[in-house]
Amino acid sequence: MKLISVHGTIASVIALSSVLCIAVSAMGQAHLPDAKRVVFLGDSITHSGGYITSIEAAILVEHPESKIELINLGLPSETVSGLTEPGHAGGQFPRPDLHERLERILTQTKPDLVVACYGMNDAIYYPLSEERFEKFRSGIQRLHETVEKRGAKIIHLTPAFFDALPIRDRLLPAGLQEYTQPFEKYDDVLEAYSQWLLKRRDDGWIVLDVHQAMKDEVLRRRKSEPDFTFAKDGVHPDAAGQAIIAGPLASAWGLKLDEHGQPPHSNAAKILELLEKKQQTLKLAWLSSTRHTRPGIGAGLPVEQATAVARELDDQARSIAVQK
Repeated sequence: MKLISVHGTIASVIALSSVLCIAVSAMGQAHLPDAKRVVFLGDSITHSGGYITSIEAAILVEHPESKIELINLGLPSETVSGLTEPGHAGGQFPRPDLHERLERILTQTKPDLVVACYGMNDAIYYPLSEERFEKFRSGIQRLHETVEKRGAKIIHLTPAFFDALPIRDRLLPAGLQEYTQPFEKYDDVLEAYSQWLLKRRDDGWIVLDVHQAMKDEVLRRRKSEPDFTFAKDGVHPDAAGQAIIAGPLASAWGLKLDEHGQPPHSNAAKILELLEKKQQTLKLAWLSSTRHTRPGIGAGLPVEQATAVARELDDQARSIAVQK
């Protein structure tokens, strides 16, 4: 079976225009969601958290009255498909499956809204196959239905862009039985996954196109910088790439971010620094509390203690934000 950034450049705005139009039509006029708690789910790209911190900083600067709480529960290596490649992580552990922990997350955090970004790991870096594709589709459908049954809403982000250029010397061609390194056209697989997700808009789903936003910006930058990349390992975007990921969600929520993922404030960098510490504290606390099967994640404080620390950091960030 054969199967965009608003941050400071005209090209990026054009790339995201179609996304914004659809997001606004799906969610109403661009504005903050009617939610008290938003939980972010995803793999290591979400766990890194740069795009979440940018969104929180923009909310703080533009809507200081808002009490929306953002919780990052992204987990490195995780899939929504339940698949894992042979010898993952040198054979140390299989990829975690979101569905092993999803019910605990929803029970403990009680979100009003979930933002989910999966796909990068879900085809386990192999060529497109209907069997793996179906695992992704059914995993996403199960996630969507489970969240809605809890009375919460969900926004899906398409997978991040897989950049073959910086790791082209170690990619593998089609036709192999096993892939100990990524398939050379793995982004074509992620494109198919993205298009399937985008088609779910016809069913009333809210889907924002992170994949196209990143791809368009990379290709635009390569016109003047042939070796430009957001991800030196092909997978994990740097801070600039995280800023691009923030773009579609910022647009849908009517928030302003520049090309560095910073809100319009003279002390934006300090605000982001404080909120990053806040996010890290809460993330480790909630990951520990809700439990997971991924080794190598540091233990967090008890949630109550972490919340108190986070509140102090938030107060510091807010005091700076009001000093225009």
